[in-house]
Amino acid sequence: MLWVVLALVGIAVWRLVWGYPPHSHAALTRADAAFVAGASEAMFPAGGEIPESGVDAGIPQYLDTYVATVPPRQRVLMHALFFLMEHATVFFPAPPPRGWRRFSALSAEQQRVVLEGWRTSSLAPRRLVFMALRSLLTMGYFACPSVMRRLDLHPAAIDTPVVEADLLYPPVGRPRSEVRYGPGDLTHERPGPLGPDAPVHPDYRGDAG
Repeated sequence: MLWVVLALVGIAVWRLVWGYPPHSHAALTRADAAFVAGASEAMFPAGGEIPESGVDAGIPQYLDTYVATVPPRQRVLMHALFFLMEHATVFFPAPPPRGWRRFSALSAEQQRVVLEGWRTSSLAPRRLVFMALRSLLTMGYFACPSVMRRLDLHPAAIDTPVVEADLLYPPVGRPRSEVRYGPGDLTHERPGPLGPDAPVHPDYRGDAG
């Protein structure tokens, strides 16, 4: 009996922590990063009408920053979402071979089938979980400048004025000690409305072809 328990513990440890590649993310765990990369490629594969895949568009990096800046409760929920989707193949396996493996270890086609199973499930909670994941991945995908250029949705360059509120609050996610501006930085002349020929924001310039 003891050997059976030890074997089960060993299998659980292997599945949960073993074999994940190293990464440079700050907020995502190694398991999170592997799952997000796989799900990003499955939901936004390369070579479509928009050539950039989910990883090409930087979804893992975007979600790493996003997870780091949200309140702790939301951060826990997002980690739980990634964990659930990574290991739910025990209960909702992909097609053979070895469809019970964790999501990030499946083939690209198996991953697509798994996500489609969540999207079309007859169980409402599964569909809600999929919608939560799709929302996060979609935010990351459309935060990519080259994706937005291909859709002709790139933003204009806006000379943002410094107003009184900027003297009181730091950038989102930063401590109060990192307030950037003082009274001498206030903008006294406000820019007028932008027209359709306004210049493109520098981060979004480039050849979309």
